[in-house]
Amino acid sequence: MTSEEPLDAYSRVVTGVAAELTPRVASLRVPSPSGRYGGEGLGSAVIYTPDGFLLTNAHVVGRADHGTALFADGTSAAFRVVGADPLSDLAVVRADSPTPATAVLGEADDLVVGQLVVAVGSPLGLTGSVTAGVVSALGRSLPTRTGARTSLVEDVIQTDAALNPGNSGGALADARGRVVGINTAVAGVGLGLAVPINATTRKIIGALMRDGRVRRAYLGIVSVPAPLAAEERARFGRASGLRVAEVVPGGPAARAGLRAGDLLLTAGGSPVTGAQDLQKLMFSEAIGRPLAITVLRNGALVDVIAEPSELVAA
Repeated sequence: MTSEEPLDAYSRVVTGVAAELTPRVASLRVPSPSGRYGGEGLGSAVIYTPDGFLLTNAHVVGRADHGTALFADGTSAAFRVVGADPLSDLAVVRADSPTPATAVLGEADDLVVGQLVVAVGSPLGLTGSVTAGVVSALGRSLPTRTGARTSLVEDVIQTDAALNPGNSGGALADARGRVVGINTAVAGVGLGLAVPINATTRKIIGALMRDGRVRRAYLGIVSVPAPLAAEERARFGRASGLRVAEVVPGGPAARAGLRAGDLLLTAGGSPVTGAQDLQKLMFSEAIGRPLAITVLRNGALVDVIAEPSELVAA
């Protein structure tokens, strides 16, 4: 094997993904009073349905209700904003005229650290720009804000694929060209973040398409992943849970009797081993309905019943 062969294989993967995705990722122009480009904000979007729906970031569309999508083949289409969800930094827009072929959405939960990923977007308005790198880390948290409320997008993908302003809303793809994330932020030199495509975000996307917004249930806790001690692992058959770091006074969790320091093991009858396990339960169907929660407190199992309320932007 010559020294060029591994690089040739790497090149074939990247060029194949680029050829697959470049026509399927648009450059967005969005009216913005604070935009640096003639009163426009710039971003990217991924075509994911044949009837003109595109996926992008909520911060790309901001408060705009329309804009223009430019495609790699030189065509363009006006679009309207269908819905935006600042708490996940996802938004759905729909083109008013035919679009190129759709991208295939993948599964971010299958990613591993060190895996090759390719970013396609429009940094600085340069449509069809491609960079490559690896998954640097998984399970990161991205702070987002709506009104006075700060929240965290959980299970964010960290990558070293070069991202620049305008890449937001573009595709992060695996070696088979499947979109596993929506690039959302440049966190520092050589460090980019992407919202994962998984069961939770698919639910968010579906709600945005259907209702134009996402109704969320609110439990009123701040939690962090926590490993179980060896004897607890053997006892419960799992390696981790969610440690309650803070309970919001007067919130549903506080009324149910949850306390700071509790270790969440199950919610709604399902195991809780990470933030996504709890997050995927906090949608409209949980609002106002009893939610059984089991926690480990001072070595003893404690069962409580919480009744999540609706999360309202402050």
